[in-house]
Amino acid sequence: MDNGTLALMIPILALLIPVLAIWTQHQRKIEEIRAKALGEVGNQAAARATALEERVRVLEAIVTDKSYDVASQIEALRDSARRDGSAIEHGRN
Repeated sequence: MDNGTLALMIPILALLIPVLAIWTQHQRKIEEIRAKALGEVGNQAAARATALEERVRVLEAIVTDKSYDVASQIEALRDSARRDGSAIEHGRN
């Protein structure tokens, strides 16, 4: 490397150092903003999950309540459908 090239490289490097510092600081701020946004999204997802868990608890309480006998209601509907079906079959014969 000759003296002319070295003399040209020194000011270029002197100017690149602040540019690199500014770019690095900018990248750090971008990552902080990105992390904050992801944290907010995570908090919203956690709140939604909590709300859904509460709804599932309520539904479980309704279904397991002794006065709410789903199985017997389903069987009653099946029985009535069978009776209706057999009445139709007897009318055809």
